Amino acid sequence: MPQDVPWHGKTVHTGIYKQTVSGPRTVRRLNIDGDGQGDLGGHGGEQRAVLVYQLDSYRFWADQLGRDDLEPGNFGENFTVDGLPDDEVCIGDRYRIGSALFEVTQPRVTCYRVGLRMGEPRMAALLVSHRRPGFYLRVIEEGEVEAGQEIVKVSSGPEAMTVEEIDGVLYLPGHTRAQVERALRIPALSPGWQGSMRTLLEQADAAPGTSSGSAGLTAAAGAPPPAWTGFRPLVVTDIRPESRSVFSVFLASADGAALPPALPGQFLTVRVRREGGAPPLIRSYSLSGEPGTGVYRISVKVEPHGVASNHLRTHLRVGDSLDVAAPRGTFRLTEGGTPVVLLSAGVGVTPVLAMLHALARGRSGRQVWWLHVARNGAEHPFAQEVHDLVASLADARSHVYYSRPGAADREGSDYTEAGRLSADRILGLGLPADADAYVCGPAPFMESASAALVRAGLEASRVHGEIFNAGPSLTPGISGAAAARAPHQPPGPPAPGLPSRSPAAASPSPGTTAGTRSWNWPRRATYRSSGRAAPVCATPANSP
Repeated sequence: MPQDVPWHGKTVHTGIYKQTVSGPRTVRRLNIDGDGQGDLGGHGGEQRAVLVYQLDSYRFWADQLGRDDLEPGNFGENFTVDGLPDDEVCIGDRYRIGSALFEVTQPRVTCYRVGLRMGEPRMAALLVSHRRPGFYLRVIEEGEVEAGQEIVKVSSGPEAMTVEEIDGVLYLPGHTRAQVERALRIPALSPGWQGSMRTLLEQADAAPGTSSGSAGLTAAAGAPPPAWTGFRPLVVTDIRPESRSVFSVFLASADGAALPPALPGQFLTVRVRREGGAPPLIRSYSLSGEPGTGVYRISVKVEPHGVASNHLRTHLRVGDSLDVAAPRGTFRLTEGGTPVVLLSAGVGVTPVLAMLHALARGRSGRQVWWLHVARNGAEHPFAQEVHDLVASLADARSHVYYSRPGAADREGSDYTEAGRLSADRILGLGLPADADAYVCGPAPFMESASAALVRAGLEASRVHGEIFNAGPSLTPGISGAAAARAPHQPPGPPAPGLPSRSPAAASPSPGTTAGTRSWNWPRRATYRSSGRAAPVCATPANSP
């Protein structure tokens, strides 16, 4: 069942945390008994009653991310299957498991919660760019399911459009009009995805010859490959405080060789090992130092309830080893001669600081605007470092805003103005309309600052952002949806022989705690289609 999870100082209500289950479970039109969704606008409902993910994808991500801690349910799925790959399963295919009948309705649409669960903020984009989204099932006939039962394909969907193909049509560039029209001929495709496909046709009619896809996910698909796979140990060579709540960690190769250069704006994923047999923590931190020096610098903000950040501050020492994945990320400085606006709030300064380093190192003649918001001088990391970098550039200016200046903070010296960086202040700066802007900070700041930059004359396509906080619930794949009706039981009685859905089953009794039920299913089953047999496993574990 859904639970409240602390994340970056906020509370996220989510059902993505799963455990395996044992014994038979009743599958109903909206979900599995004992199951629940935290975000009813973006997950659940008749079209997304059951989420499926494959063991083969688990093996893929274990290799790609260097993870040895992945277990069924980690991606928020209800059924973990050995087989049914996204490049073979088609929209409209029907499968029988136990006494229940299912129909494939759409690819999984990922939001930030899967990144929260996996400790990998870019996971949503990675699932799409690597063509491994998983898929949702609609319950055609209610019934009971249990691990170890056969998964039998009973019919094929029209148009033979695979989950992988239709996911790429919506989110990646290069789709054709014929593909979109094929998708719209599939009756089983969920209404949300049908609406998105119609929008693609409308966009094509308005601008013939274009084929965009999702900007953020397209960028991820075109990102350069990482310098190494999985994790490798790097040595901590220095640890420095940057402000009251931010510290930096310097990392180098154990053999003294230069580390592969990172692009300004990219991040590192680290695996934090803990004592006492506790599972490791996976976190991502932006590279904040000068690119191309042969060493890496990451900067960590210590959150009051941040398990990883507090563990690093308390236990990490110079000379220690830290497991690190290669630099990744699509939020990065692009080359060119246009003006650059680097706009950040709080610890969101880290990736844009790496960009500023790159501009200074290259003795760039581009016009540079440095805009930063901090609470006060004690919470203003890298203040002197930024001052020196801005001063080294031929055409740069800096505007720093303290929302609550301290008694020792000096206006005109430590900061430019008191108060927040409002839309009116951004409009009053006279920013060049042909600038490329890079914005990083909490979600509300990102939203308001990006909108103000567009109002100031910048093209929306040249405003690039990276969120350093929990964002609002995302529901991609549902075009132009207003406040959606919460998932509700479809009309008609339950399947014969199944117990009615009672209020007590939908919510915990007074005095009890709603939590994820732990069931343990046997793993093996058989998938039968066109005379061939392949191993399949079905493991339900509450839906996202």
